[in-house]
Amino acid sequence: MRAVFVDKDGTLVENVPYNVDPARIALTPGAAPGLRALAHRFRIIVVSNQPGVALGKYPPEALAVVRARLAELVPLHGFYFCPHAPRAGCGCRKPAPGLLERAAREHGVSLADSWLIGDILDDIEAGRRAGCRTVLLDNGNETVWEMSPQRVPHHVARDLAEAANLILEHERAMA
Repeated sequence: MRAVFVDKDGTLVENVPYNVDPARIALTPGAAPGLRALAHRFRIIVVSNQPGVALGKYPPEALAVVRARLAELVPLHGFYFCPHAPRAGCGCRKPAPGLLERAAREHGVSLADSWLIGDILDDIEAGRRAGCRTVLLDNGNETVWEMSPQRVPHHVARDLAEAANLILEHERAMA
């Protein structure tokens, strides 16, 4: 079993800080067709840092509504989030690989045969640390650019549709 792990805010949906209102959830350009194309070959699993829970902006239960709305918009096999504050030191907050490792265990996914798509280098590092191939959406959301070997993406794309095409082209070349 293979998966494409997708960051939520800024990658899958427009980045509206602390948004849990399903009416305000808007997909990023290329998200719907890109994920539909990938869903024929991969499980689509969202992995997201959600510090709003730790900061008291919303309860963890509010994310069930977000997951339900996303499942209406795109093929979705799983939704995992880190509820901890940025400096909590947990193993699930990206750039740690904990969310991907947990999802892989629960879905029987091979991380080495999977991908992560994200819009910042913390996403890329989480994917690489988990053993996945990675695609960075170069959409202007990364502003720090602290580089290390674990933060170099395998591919760079403008949006999720282009990321999906890169992944599918890679899969065809490997077949």
